[in-house]
Amino acid sequence: MIPAAFEYYRPTDMAGVLAVLEEHGDDARVIAGGHSLIPMMKLRMADVPHLIDLQDVDGLSGINVESDRVIIGAMTTQHDIIVNDSLAAAAPIMREASLQIADPQVRYMGTVGGNVANGDPGNDMPGLMQCLDATFTLVGPDGERTVAARDFYEAAYMTDREDDEVLTAVSFAAPKGGYAYEKQKRKIGDYATAAAAVLITKTDGACAAASIAMTNLSDTPIWSEAAAEALVGTSLDNAAIAAAVAAMLGDIDPTDDNRGPVEFKRHAATIILRRAIETAWSRA
Repeated sequence: MIPAAFEYYRPTDMAGVLAVLEEHGDDARVIAGGHSLIPMMKLRMADVPHLIDLQDVDGLSGINVESDRVIIGAMTTQHDIIVNDSLAAAAPIMREASLQIADPQVRYMGTVGGNVANGDPGNDMPGLMQCLDATFTLVGPDGERTVAARDFYEAAYMTDREDDEVLTAVSFAAPKGGYAYEKQKRKIGDYATAAAAVLITKTDGACAAASIAMTNLSDTPIWSEAAAEALVGTSLDNAAIAAAVAAMLGDIDPTDDNRGPVEFKRHAATIILRRAIETAWSRA
């Protein structure tokens, strides 16, 4: 299909972006890589009279790793993440997740900011950012503010971002210990039926800390604090992993769709989380 008519803007600085947003309010949307918004516009699921392209805005891309803190500009692409050795050393789970997003063509254009900002429950980065306890930087007419990834998502396509704000960066402490990002999907390029991000630290043969987040199993990403707590203090034997899986199943709320019925999704979530926990533990 062809999208409805719209006005196209390509400002070169954030002041120009904010000016259009202030003028047109919720009739204006920013576009990064376009892989979420453009399909919705073509299907007439999104009506965007004023489209603001961020490609020419300086300072929105790049990866900075300093003092065990990682800062990634919103316009940084998935390909940029995959090929950045400093990021791979500081947070290897980022490369592991990015390699599972869509296909190479999408990864060359798809951005971190676009992936986390629009609130699509099928996107991979939101759950990963919750697992990493990341912080999002938002810029609007009243200045800059930060929001924790774990507080950002309210419902499908609904977030804490105001209509006149732009997400400009994500940041997080470089994770320690073992990691894994596991994903089940119908075919290459598809959204996840179920995905799990897991971080685990080990001390004296026991789990000292853990973080677990699930993707596309509710209308928002799910950071399962109870699942992580079930692992802490254990040697990750079968009982501990089973307890973590049970806790996760209590937190998710999948629905029937073309990826399968609820029962199948819950089964897939069980397999994916167990696999991610075992992989992260082996790397811890």
